[in-house]
Formats: sequence, C-alpha cells, structure tokens
Amino acid sequence: MSLTGDAPARGTPAGESDGSQPAPSALAHQRLRAPRGDREVLAIPPLPSVGALLATVDRSARCDYDMQGRSLCDLSSLARRELLASAQHYTSTYRDLPAIEAGDRVLLAGHQPQLFHPGVWFKNFALAALARSNQATAVNLVIDTDTLKDTTLRVPGGSVDEPVARLIPFDDTTGEVPFARRSVRNRRVFESFGRTAADWLRPLIDQPLLDTFWPKVVARSRETSNLGECLSQARHQLEGEWGNATLELPQSRVCRFESFHWFVAHVLAHLPRFVAVYNEAVVAYRRLHGIRSANHPAPELAREGDWLEAPFWLASDKRSDRRHLFARRRGSEMVLSDRYGLEAVVPLAAERDADGAVEALAKLAEQGVQLQTRALTTTLFARLCLGDLFIHGIGGGKYDQLTDELVRRFFLLEPPPFMVLSATLYLPVQGWHSAPSDARRVPQELRDLRFHPERYLDPGSLSAEESLQVEERIAVKRGWIATPRTRENARRRCRAIRSANEALQPLLEEKRRRLTALNDETARRSRAESVLRWREYAFCLYPEDTLRGFLATAFSP
Repeated sequence: MSLTGDAPARGTPAGESDGSQPAPSALAHQRLRAPRGDREVLAIPPLPSVGALLATVDRSARCDYDMQGRSLCDLSSLARRELLASAQHYTSTYRDLPAIEAGDRVLLAGHQPQLFHPGVWFKNFALAALARSNQATAVNLVIDTDTLKDTTLRVPGGSVDEPVARLIPFDDTTGEVPFARRSVRNRRVFESFGRTAADWLRPLIDQPLLDTFWPKVVARSRETSNLGECLSQARHQLEGEWGNATLELPQSRVCRFESFHWFVAHVLAHLPRFVAVYNEAVVAYRRLHGIRSANHPAPELAREGDWLEAPFWLASDKRSDRRHLFARRRGSEMVLSDRYGLEAVVPLAAERDADGAVEALAKLAEQGVQLQTRALTTTLFARLCLGDLFIHGIGGGKYDQLTDELVRRFFLLEPPPFMVLSATLYLPVQGWHSAPSDARRVPQELRDLRFHPERYLDPGSLSAEESLQVEERIAVKRGWIATPRTRENARRRCRAIRSANEALQPLLEEKRRRLTALNDETARRSRAESVLRWREYAFCLYPEDTLRGFLATAFSP
C-alpha cells in the first residue's frame, strides 16, 4: 500500500539503515498497594488532574511511524472508528445506548467478565465521570480473551460473632477456558446460585444486590449462553440504570478489527527485534522488583530452532482452548503455527507493505482461526491505537510499566499516559466490632506474666509477709541473671530463675484470668475480621444503597 506525500520512516530494527536506537530504560520501582481503609481510593494521578494529563497527549507524534504501509496515526484513526462502531452496536444489543459527549477523545478501561469487587467496579464509574468532564467517549473492554479459572464465589455467612466464608459454585468446574468460549454448563446450578448465595449471606447482609442482580444475569443467559457475556451484560445494564454512560466491547471482537491485523502484521514483520526488546524489558522488570518467578509479570518469549514465539494467542473454533503463536520467516512469507499441527502462511516481510498479510489474517478469522492479544499486547494495542488514556487497576498498573518500555524501545515513541485507580469498600455488617488495634499486646503480656512476673506485681496489694517473700524471690532471680552463664552453672542458673518466676505466679492469677479472657475475645474478633474485612468480595454481595453511595464518589473527579 502506498501513501501520498512523504513516506513516513518505517519501523525498522535498531541498528539498521535508519540509525534508530532503542530508547533508554525508564523503568522505575513504584509501589502500588491496595487501599486499606474503608471507602479509601487510590488514584495515580489524582482524578482532578486527568484533564491536564489528557492535554499532553499528542497523537501527531505517531504520524511519522510507519506500520508496514500505514502511519500509526492513520491506523489509530481507523482503530477508533472501528472501536466506536463495534462498541455501539454491541452495547445496543442488550441496553439502550448512552448519550455520548461530543469530542474525539476516547478513554478506556478493561477487566475480565468476572464478579469483581467494588474497588474494580469503581473504575467503571470513574471512567464515565472522567469521559463526561473531558468531552470524551468512555469504552470498557471486556477482556474475554483471558481464561475463566474458577466457577465459585466466596460468600460470607454464619453469625456476626462466628462468620464463615464458603465457596459457592455458580456453574460446573471445567479446565481453564477463555471467557469468549465458555458457555453455561449447568443451568440448574447457574440459575439457583443467586438464591443459594443470598440465603447463606442473609444473616450478615439482609438485602444484597444479588437479589436483583442475579435475575438480570439469568435473563441474559436466555439471550446468550456465554457465561462471561451473561455476567458482564447484566452488570452493564445495572450501570446504565444507575446513570453510568459507557460503551462496552469484548476484547475478542477488538481482535477482529482490520486495524488490529495491521498491528499484528507489523509486530510479526519485525518479530526478532520485538522478541529481543520484550525479553530484555521483562528481565529488567524482574530485576528491578526482585521477582524470581519465570512467569511474572509474563514469561519471556521463546525461541525453538527457527521458530520465534509471538506475543499473541492462536484460537480456533475447533478447540475450546488457546495456544501460543509461533512464527518463522520463509522468504517473503511468514509461517504461523501453534506447533500442534495448525499452520498458516501470510505474505509479510520487514520492508514490505502489509496489505496482503492483513487480508490473509482476515481470511483466517473467517475460517475460525483468530489471533488474539496476550496480557501485554492487550494494552499495547489499546494505548497506541484505541484510546487517549487507559485506566488500570493495581495489577495492570504495575505491569503496564512494561508496556511503556515496549513503546519506547520497539516503537521509539514516548508512551501515551495511563492511570491507576482502585478503591476499598468493606461489607457493612451490623453489630461487628473489629479486633483491638493493639491485639498483639495481649499475647505478649501473657508471655511476660510467665517470664517477667515482677513487672506486674502491685506492692500495694501485698501483705507484709508477701512483700518480703516477693523481694527475696526477685533478689534471687536478679542475682542469677547478673551471674554470667557458664557450662558448669547453666542448668542450676536456669532452674533458679524458673523457680523464682513460678513462685510469683499465684500472686498474678486474677490478672492472668482477665488477660486470658481478653486474649480469647481478641482472637475471636481477629478470626471474624479475617472473614468480614476481606476487600475482594464481589460487588453483588453488598447492599444496593451502600454501593450507590460509594460509587457516586467516582462522579466527582
């Protein structure tokens, strides 16, 4: 494909004819921790500063970067058109389209279609508020290309004094399957989940949102059997009823865009350099954060002979799973494979326009074989091509430092901004009292009563005879403590100190009884706290008025 006017500089590997070099690493250790206080919000940068941050976004800087025959600026415009059209169509299939503010800015967020906690849900409401205040369109990407790992939900029940958390299933357990390919397997378990979970929860939360939310989920399941769509569409319907004006679109549909195929083609055309940059960034990130695991934040891309692993999944309609994509060059073509028998050939080379490759990738998709993003390439494509700002949770915020590195070192561009947003909301359980803040003090005092009883004796409560005996015992003990320990006197010294401590114990029985009772009460409250003060409970377990009051704070950025 030819472009009129001056041709932009093609994204060539470092050290080739254009003389480009990877940008220096900008990785910096940033500690991101979930808020611990009830209703506390973490926002980096602060919500009120987002307008100023968006003003720094300069898309024109991408117009000089060539993506195998199209400028990155042109590709981004195409991607946004595809995103908005697809998101409007998809959203309209299950709820009224929200009123969209005029403007060409796009703000993004994304999460798997799970029953996530209110701190994650907070992002969706903040996304809507920020889009409204900045004349932008808000799109939430439903990351259905990730796998469903668990079909149970942790639900607290029992009494306030002795709460117990149970894992209640909402469907049958299967192996890990991408959300996009995961249907409801056991309709009886699925449809009865709302009642089962609410009944168990009822002693603690009388009217959970689950009572009204789960019927919406079941109703959506009669329109689409896809489990992730049932959950996310019902949740999005509820957001609309609460005034949240956003569009949504599954990530698997984003991976069908023509713009995405151009993006894939460019990465594959320069795969050796991409793999090198990717692996160097992963290793640098692990070193910076002291991570030893070979799987965090992501595994390095592999090399098997002349096959290079590409940062995409290869999904087929003939399988429920997904497999890693490998590629190798064969003349002016790239051979794509999952290394399990599935192969495809696309016409592609580093110095060749990608029209033919894009057409071949589109035909593959029509035949039921689709390339999909993996963790880092999900936000890499989203931030470069789809939006002006991506709102992450804490996990995504940590790992998108790597995305920044890929943009700098592979695309030789300054990365677009992203923000980190999370919050904590605890279940509003009536009658519950937290463990004392000095809960560790009581066990320590009980230990001191045994080994340092002299510290707790009240001279005013002792008779003259008891006072004399106590003074004698303490004097003996202090004498032995002052005596240096040797091999010859070690046993005698130990027995003498222990004997002095034991002789003083009867004088401390009342204090020990009170401390023991307090320790038992503290331990009980601590056990209850571990159940009731867990921040990861699903949003649908909370009362509606609690949620709406909390989420309304997101509308005042």
